Amino acid sequence: MEGFETRQVGRTPLRLTVLGLGTGTLGGHRIPVSREEGEAVVKAAWWAGVRYFDTAPFYGFGKACRIVGDALRELPREDWVLSTKAGRLLRPQTNAGTPAALRHPMPFEDVFDYSYDGIMRSFEDDLQRLGIARIDILYVHDIGARQHGKDAHPGIMRTFRGSGYRALEQLRSSGQLRAIGIGVNEWEVLLEAINWGDWDVFLLAGRYTLLEQTPLDDLLPRCLRSGISVVIGAQFNTGILAGRDTWNYRPAPSEIGGRVKMINAICDSHQVPLVAAALQFPLAHPAVAAILPGPRNVDEFKANAKLLRYPIPPALWADLRNAELLHPDAPTPV
Repeated sequence: MEGFETRQVGRTPLRLTVLGLGTGTLGGHRIPVSREEGEAVVKAAWWAGVRYFDTAPFYGFGKACRIVGDALRELPREDWVLSTKAGRLLRPQTNAGTPAALRHPMPFEDVFDYSYDGIMRSFEDDLQRLGIARIDILYVHDIGARQHGKDAHPGIMRTFRGSGYRALEQLRSSGQLRAIGIGVNEWEVLLEAINWGDWDVFLLAGRYTLLEQTPLDDLLPRCLRSGISVVIGAQFNTGILAGRDTWNYRPAPSEIGGRVKMINAICDSHQVPLVAAALQFPLAHPAVAAILPGPRNVDEFKANAKLLRYPIPPALWADLRNAELLHPDAPTPV
């Protein structure tokens, strides 16, 4: 299969294929995924031309990292880019409770730690979980007021800014990382961090999609001016734009479902699958370097790869804008 376009990460020499592979699903989010199934997804992505892979300790409490590392170690190291995340440490599980969204995770529980020592420990642990000698991009994971609560957020950010960020800078300046960033569902925390950090790339999940484009008002223009790339995760808003009934990890409210029905009706009128439009839309913005779908199996990956190249007439985007279903300033694919 023909390879995918690549785009530069900030001002670094790194380049990402515009289609990356998100691996939250391989950790057991939503449905059980066996080790063999997970490695088959990674290999299918590789043979299709994907060269950017993203994982995190939280995905299956280490399970996704093990799957990704074992699959990638067999492939030429200079040919792929890997990102992982810090901000959580995994501890041996001390009770029987497991988040309902996870299926068959590893026997650990997560503890948030955004300190210097916590970031360093997470980085070193991931090298061992992955079984590799180098990570390219490290994102600080799930920091923000919605994640931790409005009252706790300022103190957590002070710890990160005064301590954890120093670890990121040290790892980057020593060459152990090639790029640093933040990976969140909250665009507001990225705007906050731009004011004090020297960032290469942000991973923003679910906030710049065919369904919602609020970051166009401030975050994405600031990233362009600052030379920060953006990777878009959860471009289906965790399912609602891919034919499922979940929106941002929970059942979709009626107003969201109604908006998706209107978007889908316009896509149908142009004989374009909704998934194709959802995959292609974020990549039209000049700040966006890649998208990270999280396929549950090889067939789903192959469908995404094919739909990313599906021909979409300009009239579809015009109709969405005229129906006020797109932000007036949203760039659209050519």
